Amino acid sequence: MVGEEMMVAEKGNSQEPILILRKISKHFPGVQALDSVDFDLARGEVHALIGENGAGKSTLIKILAGLYQKDSGEILFEGRPVEISNPHRAITLGIATVHQDPEMAAELSIAENIFMGALPVNRWGLVDWEKLYADSRKLISELGMKRNAKEMVRGMGVAERQFIQIARAVALASKIVILDEPSSALTPGELKTLTDAIRSLKGRGITIVYISHRIDEIFVLSDRVTVLKDGKLVRTMKIGDTNKQELIQLMVGRKLEEQYRKEKVPHPKEEILKVSGLSRKGMLRDISFSIQRGEVVGIAGLVGSGRTELARAIFGVDRFDSGEILLRGERVQFQNPLDAIQKKVAMLPESRRDGVVPMLSVLENLMLASHGKFARWGVLQKKTCSAMARKLVQDLKIKVTSPKQAAETLSGGNQQKVVFGKWLLTDADLIIFDEPTRGIDVGAKQEIYGIIETVIRNGKSVLMISSELPEVLGMSDRILVMSQGRIVGEFQGSEATEEKIMRLCIGGV
Repeated sequence: MVGEEMMVAEKGNSQEPILILRKISKHFPGVQALDSVDFDLARGEVHALIGENGAGKSTLIKILAGLYQKDSGEILFEGRPVEISNPHRAITLGIATVHQDPEMAAELSIAENIFMGALPVNRWGLVDWEKLYADSRKLISELGMKRNAKEMVRGMGVAERQFIQIARAVALASKIVILDEPSSALTPGELKTLTDAIRSLKGRGITIVYISHRIDEIFVLSDRVTVLKDGKLVRTMKIGDTNKQELIQLMVGRKLEEQYRKEKVPHPKEEILKVSGLSRKGMLRDISFSIQRGEVVGIAGLVGSGRTELARAIFGVDRFDSGEILLRGERVQFQNPLDAIQKKVAMLPESRRDGVVPMLSVLENLMLASHGKFARWGVLQKKTCSAMARKLVQDLKIKVTSPKQAAETLSGGNQQKVVFGKWLLTDADLIIFDEPTRGIDVGAKQEIYGIIETVIRNGKSVLMISSELPEVLGMSDRILVMSQGRIVGEFQGSEATEEKIMRLCIGGV
């Protein structure tokens, strides 16, 4: 939910169109991704672009970013017809994209990442480091980022990398900035900082395309909104001329009320996981908790609180210094994720790119963690795999023409469903979900909640990390609150409120 402190959407600086797209179409094998779509941007406005996963949003912004080429239609930039033939051409025109999970040069500083390709030089042609750091400090200060420009990007979270990309867009004198699901991994405090950054961009006359599944944000931030569905334009309207329920209906084609878990299903009492005194220098401090069979334990906390680090330690991605983990009463310390998978533990990671191999097919991605289960004498049984893949595609409502379709051609939300399916196939007793609905539209969220409900009914256990407090409250039997690498509170699901959780997250009592 968007906090009251967020700004009220202001009018754009001008209604002068900076960009006009006319009758844009794009076809992939078996998929009409865009079908004669019209879209325009006024100078200095925040224009929300929304729709279900697979609606065509990603394809449209990739055309604007020069990553895809349109099949037909016309693009007018500042009144002139243009062809955006590659990403360099987009940048030259002044179109920058801040991706949901931006990749950065991890071994370089914040300043070097901001001005990469445009480093200031002195009269001898050498990098002017003093000017580089001074310009970077000014930019990140104006955008509200509290970091030293000389810090290495290595280890920084999604939110900080997004702010660096926004600063880079300003540094390159961008006229249009596309923000692709910028708030999906942000805490309320970071969301406020993002809002201030957007206000700063608008103040500079920069046009913003804002893509988000969080409908509440759209009403606070946007001047206009465009809805896409199945590759077609549904409607463009002023934000003051619509409401939340109408937008949801336009997106999904039906009324939709978000639902979380139903009544708890009783299971025989059995402790599936017990963590005692788990510590890792600088990351985790004396973590202890347990999970019963058929239970959902939610973990709430701000970004950097240690939530993901805890999940990675349990799953064998990172080592821990002290403490112990008991799985069904047996002491374990997984050396790697394969050890965890063999012991019937699965983990859906925070970053989608860590869960799916883009160049492989949907079928191959689904089978990645279950080769042994579907192999005979080391050879995968193709008929069995194909049948199982088709069933998962149908059950999870993954929008594909065939399980043989490359995962990289799917929308972000459908890629997330593929990751979900991969881990469901392992038949794990414990599934760790790190931001399971991040970047997923309102309709798909309901489907994911239904899948988690089915998992629990089948006697599995879930450890769920989410930045969306309503989701944590609605899905969890118990909630652990983390801050600064340790558990600072625990609530039964019925006792918890957003206020109680946030008070602990920020160091209150």
